[in-house]
Amino acid sequence: MASATGIPPNVAAAHGQSEEEPLLGRRGDASQPDGQPLYQNLWIGTAVVAQGGIWILAAIIWGGILSQKLIFFSAHPLLNSAGFLLAIQAALILQPTHTPEQKRSGTVAHFLFHVFGATALTAGLIIIEMNKAGPGHEHFASPHAILGLTFYILVYIQAIVGFTQYYTPSLYGGVDQAKSIYKYHRISGYVIATLGLATICAATWTTYNLNVAHIQHWAVIVASVLVLAGTVPRIRLSKFGLKKDEGQIRLQS
Repeated sequence: MASATGIPPNVAAAHGQSEEEPLLGRRGDASQPDGQPLYQNLWIGTAVVAQGGIWILAAIIWGGILSQKLIFFSAHPLLNSAGFLLAIQAALILQPTHTPEQKRSGTVAHFLFHVFGATALTAGLIIIEMNKAGPGHEHFASPHAILGLTFYILVYIQAIVGFTQYYTPSLYGGVDQAKSIYKYHRISGYVIATLGLATICAATWTTYNLNVAHIQHWAVIVASVLVLAGTVPRIRLSKFGLKKDEGQIRLQS
């Protein structure tokens, strides 16, 4: 039976298209073609823009830190930028999945990226807390510090909820109940990623950067915008319980 577009469903699926439309762009920007290796999700469609942004961002930070004399604090931005880079990979690899098999393998890869990413972020948190433990160091005295604390807290909550939803759905009353709140996990993931980028941008106004690293504000902001520009168009409306209909977005019944 042909679809509303006149394209048989199996043909559309073969080209990486599905009824699950992305927020922006073409369907192929958001769907993993049948038979395509999972790792290719990391750069199909607009993902290449996000990859350019996150790798440029990481290079800017690592270059700025490694070009200076390394101190104990240096590990904080290095670990945090690495952890955030892995978190973006976790999102990019899962976004285009739409069949049950793809979703299963994508979820495992998503989980593994986050395990290593969260480990790096936690190490970065430990470094900054140890660095602040000495006398004369103020806690949460800058927008970067406040955003960073909020980011860390939300990351850990997100990780706990995501893990338990998928691997221990009985905590939510069963598989169906756990699946019913997946969309909130996805929405919060994009919010947290945006908060992470804001935290990184705010770091360029810290005393350390202004006096030592001298990383340019505009470079970090532009790279952050690229990350969002490549990630947002691949958002799958149906995964939020939304559907595009005649140029409008509405809730699915």
